[in-house]
Amino acid sequence: MKESSRANFLMFITAMIWGFAFVAQRAGMEDIGPFAFSAIRFALGAISLLPLVAVYHRKGVKFFRKNLWLSGLLAGFVLFCGASAQQIGMVHTPAGKAGFITGLYVVMVPVLGLAWNRKTDLTVWAGAVLAITGMYFLSTHEGLEIQKGDLWVLLGAFFWANHVLVIAWLSPKYNSVQLAIIQFFVVSMLSAVFALMFEITTMHNIREALWPIVYGGVMSVGIAYTLQVVAQKYAHPAYASIVLSLETVFAALGGWLVLHETFTLREMAGSLLILGAIIVAQLPGFTQFKSSEKDV
Repeated sequence: MKESSRANFLMFITAMIWGFAFVAQRAGMEDIGPFAFSAIRFALGAISLLPLVAVYHRKGVKFFRKNLWLSGLLAGFVLFCGASAQQIGMVHTPAGKAGFITGLYVVMVPVLGLAWNRKTDLTVWAGAVLAITGMYFLSTHEGLEIQKGDLWVLLGAFFWANHVLVIAWLSPKYNSVQLAIIQFFVVSMLSAVFALMFEITTMHNIREALWPIVYGGVMSVGIAYTLQVVAQKYAHPAYASIVLSLETVFAALGGWLVLHETFTLREMAGSLLILGAIIVAQLPGFTQFKSSEKDV
């Protein structure tokens, strides 16, 4: 399998895990606060990767290196900002509207990528427009009026876009698992601080939300975020953002299968538009890049 095809497959799996994690997160929020939920699941995701760190250590890949940890701190901080801003905004913004506003990161990636000196062809821009249109039909069922909550979610989308670019910049330079585990610990620690400041969490709450936390920690964090880091070694960040936007499709599918939510023709049309965006982004003229560096 070619590196680009492998990256596409890994990002597709990542989007699927993230999408179904919506069901787990929604269930978990009934028993535990958002910061506590993030603190525990990101810690669990990091812990699930510790055996791999030991394996790489035996192979001579050092874990305690200044540049690696500084890079992990940067990636973790951006990831925490995106997740937190989105969560704060959703307190005041309907989920459908928040989903569409968050989806704007698909367009933000190629725009911000210009500042990172990353070329983006017209096919990717066309794909981004299709993806945004698809997410509008899939996620929005009412008018869009910019309010305080909307601005918080928009800020979250800005950080999500930057996280895609940060990972695209850092992933070719370092071991993927080591970079992932550091950013997970950063998000966990920052979330724990805010949970202690603003939330009340008991062991009863944690037990009630155990299975959503396990899925969110092991699958969504430990596996999916790591696959993202691995895949983005060989995928253009703008294209990566379009493939990862499939999480919206899987979130709707998960809601239909597990939570018995209605999957309307409008939502189905949105799903098809996002699939079309991925096809358009791969048409001739698309700019791809490969890492010229090995894991260090």
